[in-house]
Amino acid sequence: MKKITSKTFFLLAFTMLFITGCKVNYSFTGASIPVEVKTINIQYFPNNATLVEPTLSQKLTDALKDKFTTETSLVLVNDGGDLILEGSITSYKTSPVAIQGNDQAALNRLTITIDVTYVNTFDDAMSFETSFSRYSDYSSGDNLSSVQDALIEEINMMLVEDVFNKAVVNW
Repeated sequence: MKKITSKTFFLLAFTMLFITGCKVNYSFTGASIPVEVKTINIQYFPNNATLVEPTLSQKLTDALKDKFTTETSLVLVNDGGDLILEGSITSYKTSPVAIQGNDQAALNRLTITIDVTYVNTFDDAMSFETSFSRYSDYSSGDNLSSVQDALIEEINMMLVEDVFNKAVVNW
């Protein structure tokens, strides 16, 4: 068996000390949250759109809470919070797209827009106030009420991802 020289021993010891002394923050979601940030307050997103879908506010708010609590180590609080997320649904509308030769729409589009205010109490430069808008198309042969739940779920996922990325993922 080979003897470890003192030079090799010190090099190995220094490498081990260096590695254990470094702290790396990483996440499989890409979230980059400072260690001092522990809590998030996500307010209810009221539906202020002209056309109101009764369950949309609760579905969006719950989806945001689920995303932030399952993909980060943040604790959800009802008051205060190191991070504060609030906003409202400002638009819920359908419109025709892909007009055919007979002036009939081949597809309709459901679009949902939300206004979001995000406050980072530790770093004001990370705070923002912005709108996010996403849509999903559906066949004009389908009645909106028959595809609405699936469309809302799809659009909510996209909106939640947009808000999450803007708030805690540093590109």
